[in-house]
Amino acid sequence: MGKFKIVGGNKLHGSITPQGAKNEAMQVLCACLLTEEKVTITNLPDISDINNLIDILGDMGVCVNRISSDVVELQAKDIDFSYFESEKFTEKATRLRGSVMILGPMLARFGKGYLPKPGGDKIGRRRLDTHIIGLQKLGATFEDGNKCQVATAPSDGLKGTYMLLNEASVTGTANIIMAAVMAQGETTIFNAACEPYIVQLCRMLVSMGAQISGIGSNLLIINGVSKLNGTTHRLLADMIEVGSFIGMAAMTGSELTIKNAGIKDLGLIPDVFKSLGIKMEFRGDDIYIPAQEHYEVETFIDGSILTVADAPWPGFTPDLISIVLVVATQAKGTVLIHQKMFESRLFFVDKLIDMGAQIILCDPHRATVIGLDRTQQLHAVKMASPDIRAGVALLIAALSAKGTSIIENIEQIDRGYQNIDGRLRELGVEIERID
Repeated sequence: MGKFKIVGGNKLHGSITPQGAKNEAMQVLCACLLTEEKVTITNLPDISDINNLIDILGDMGVCVNRISSDVVELQAKDIDFSYFESEKFTEKATRLRGSVMILGPMLARFGKGYLPKPGGDKIGRRRLDTHIIGLQKLGATFEDGNKCQVATAPSDGLKGTYMLLNEASVTGTANIIMAAVMAQGETTIFNAACEPYIVQLCRMLVSMGAQISGIGSNLLIINGVSKLNGTTHRLLADMIEVGSFIGMAAMTGSELTIKNAGIKDLGLIPDVFKSLGIKMEFRGDDIYIPAQEHYEVETFIDGSILTVADAPWPGFTPDLISIVLVVATQAKGTVLIHQKMFESRLFFVDKLIDMGAQIILCDPHRATVIGLDRTQQLHAVKMASPDIRAGVALLIAALSAKGTSIIENIEQIDRGYQNIDGRLRELGVEIERID
């Protein structure tokens, strides 16, 4: 188990470029299963979750050509169905939540798919019923297999239909879209997730020959086609990395430029950080953050306390709630953080309290942060990363803390952030990976 040793209190300087979007990558990699032709993905992040998914695709029989660390060619001509009955598949797939998105394209093209027990972050209940109900409406039937659920399409294929999703699940929407693009007739998906990741998946599928209208909205209409072609697709910049870097600059009072940030696809992210008092300038597609010794939480005319809450897109992404919370600890003012979607994501605040932050954990979903306005510097402690985003939030806290912090279980951070220690060292951070 690796650890990070971080000497806090140093300012960052220079510029950094965010990696390709992890969440988008998980979807578009699975989409390669929809065609026997070559699919090329560029701007791919070199992180463990993505590499593990590529390994699973390779084990399934997909020809994988890793041209460089950020470019991969995939060709799914033949699939080894016996692999899905193996211990190896079960072990790998259950460690990786994105593996559930293999199901939709497999059902669409081959009439059979497999749903392993999903892995990923332990941040609370993450239901799969949106996936299952949506695919059932297209005609799929599910039964218990030896290692996982086995889904089967009717002998004459999936059929298009109208469906209203019970929740705007991103991975659920992606799975259903990938099944519907090759279903017979028209599929209407209402209450679809409309995150930039879903928009990108739809654009990729259209470039492969799919017929999808309503892209970017919560109402998608898909006319099924019998065959899809190969394509080349470039991933967006990872909006979660962009938010993380904004938080790092603010917490350390540093001047930082985030290059090629994909500003038009960031939604509310810049506005939420601005509401904490963080200044930034948009320079083309770059975000410039000036050094600020102090940042003050926005106050409202009626005197109400700022609330930052997550919501389905175009609301604020839940993946940045942890980052906003840690940044608020050194702001001037009080913020209520409301994490609606996952009931275990705020439990890491105990570590911040140990560091000297003033936080009241009201319940599993809400925390009140009383900003210290740098009057009391956080102090270094030994801590462990519980999930990807909390791990980076603790890393940001350590960067601003007095003394040397140790973060354990950094495998969680490596799942979502490419070479984060090497990239931070280039910015002047004293960070070391130790055993």
